[in-house]
Amino acid sequence: MSQPPRAWQRMLSGRRLNLLDPLPLDVEIEDIAHGLARVARWNGQTKGEHPFSVAQHSLAVEELASLLNPAWPAHWQLAALLHDAPEYVIGDLISPFKAALGFDYKAFEIRLLGAIHARFGLPPELPAAVTKAIKDADRMSAHFEALLLAGFDATEAQIYFGLPAEPVGLTEWKVAMFTPWTSRDAQERYLARFKQLAAAPG
Repeated sequence: MSQPPRAWQRMLSGRRLNLLDPLPLDVEIEDIAHGLARVARWNGQTKGEHPFSVAQHSLAVEELASLLNPAWPAHWQLAALLHDAPEYVIGDLISPFKAALGFDYKAFEIRLLGAIHARFGLPPELPAAVTKAIKDADRMSAHFEALLLAGFDATEAQIYFGLPAEPVGLTEWKVAMFTPWTSRDAQERYLARFKQLAAAPG
């Protein structure tokens, strides 16, 4: 009798994450940081010596969301940092491919994000206002990435990602944040920010 297809992935931490039924106890932040630092945004079609990783993108989104929502408690900042955490397992599928795959893919992604949230003390479903704020920061980051890294012109970036009402004084920050880091640097910075937010009061 043939074995059923394997539905779990072994992580470097030693955990076995069942992709069809992910358990919070099988989620480790070290695995997430390691994976996201090695997943390239834009299918790797970006300028620079190194790929622009999902870990670096996640840090950019968290910082933008925090700038736009200065009264946020640390747990919503943590939610922003983890917004793309499922991609440590499933990779960063570009939006056109996600649309082609349809709802089943989205349901799978949501289930995995729910397990990640549970592991780190966040609600399975975020309040609508928080979800929208993170999405706004995500689109802002995508707009900057499109212009600075992915070869879009200003008109294309505005059509697909909108025209961000960015906070004042971001010029130098954008140059630094959207210069791709090494995977080691992205991993270490992601882990450091996670630990800072996880240790914050409340």
